[in-house]
Amino acid sequence: MPTKEEWKKQLVDNAEQQILNLTDSDKFKNYLNTVAKFHRYSARNIDLIYSQNPEATQIAGFKQWKNDFNRSVNKGEKGIRIAAPMIKKLTPEDQKRLDTTKEKSIVGYRYIPVFDISQTSGEPVLSAKDFVKENLADHKNVTNLYNELKNYLNNNTDIKVSEKRLSELGGAKGYFQPSTNEIVIGSDEPDNALKLETLYHEYAHSQLHGLMSEFKDRPRAYQETQAEAVAYVAMQNIGVDTSNYSLGYVATWAKDTAVIHSALSEIQQVSNKVIELSDGLTKQLGLQEAQKEPEHDLKKLSAQELNKSYQGLQQKVQQAISPQQKAQFKNQLNDVHQEISERTQKQLQAFAEENPEIKQPDPEYDQSLKR
Repeated sequence: MPTKEEWKKQLVDNAEQQILNLTDSDKFKNYLNTVAKFHRYSARNIDLIYSQNPEATQIAGFKQWKNDFNRSVNKGEKGIRIAAPMIKKLTPEDQKRLDTTKEKSIVGYRYIPVFDISQTSGEPVLSAKDFVKENLADHKNVTNLYNELKNYLNNNTDIKVSEKRLSELGGAKGYFQPSTNEIVIGSDEPDNALKLETLYHEYAHSQLHGLMSEFKDRPRAYQETQAEAVAYVAMQNIGVDTSNYSLGYVATWAKDTAVIHSALSEIQQVSNKVIELSDGLTKQLGLQEAQKEPEHDLKKLSAQELNKSYQGLQQKVQQAISPQQKAQFKNQLNDVHQEISERTQKQLQAFAEENPEIKQPDPEYDQSLKR
């Protein structure tokens, strides 16, 4: 069984390998090709798009939808107008007047129509949602841990955690504001596991990318890769698998292996801190003890309860995410198995004593059946 330090390193190494596996997949490469086809718009055009269609997600022109994505704009759809630059080839006189050596320059803007994917029909288009799945199952005790972590940060650190409705967060699940050292989480997020994972994510930002943090000037791709990797590791540590969400989220930011390697090499310290913090809080909540079935308690269980415990632990061993958890459940399973075996042997012995006429099994054969 690995030591605590080996376990922490194992979690981070596992996260890196999982992300590398995903970004090496053909599906993800196709996704990146899709992203590359969409134009990146200026802040001005983003404002224009939002003002005309707040629900817009993927924008392209009439011909681009047809040529690049094999989709057609639906009949009767009204275009979203954005500003497109008018570029003119400069004469020597123009270059002299504008004091430039450039051969071309923007001389004005015209408004052209573009269309959101919801206004089109045709072949499916890959999006981030193919990698970022948010339908995580609800997990017992996750809400308690979320509240405990939030209270701990508010009462014991200089970080302030508050909540706002998701509708006020502009599509985000939460955010960290470096200037005020504040974390804001979506209060009405229905998925408790995702809510806790978001708090871990924003806490990682506060530690890695706050105003005084060592890595505050890292590019956005590095920052998001690091924060979500820490959140993934933290959730893995408490036995909640968020790989469908976390790994896809990281992959959409870390678009090459160099970013993944560089970003994850810097998160070990913060991951260790988050794991230690989580362990302390789960102990306070009694969640760690609740997962155990001490050996002395097994003696008090009825045969039906013992069998039920055995079946439950078998399922936990199969579903365990981490080697540490699997080893823990296996140890508990062995304890239960031993208790069942001892009870069975006592019952057989009592039966044999009460029925001496029945032939007893050969001891050597009996030993071969034991686990």
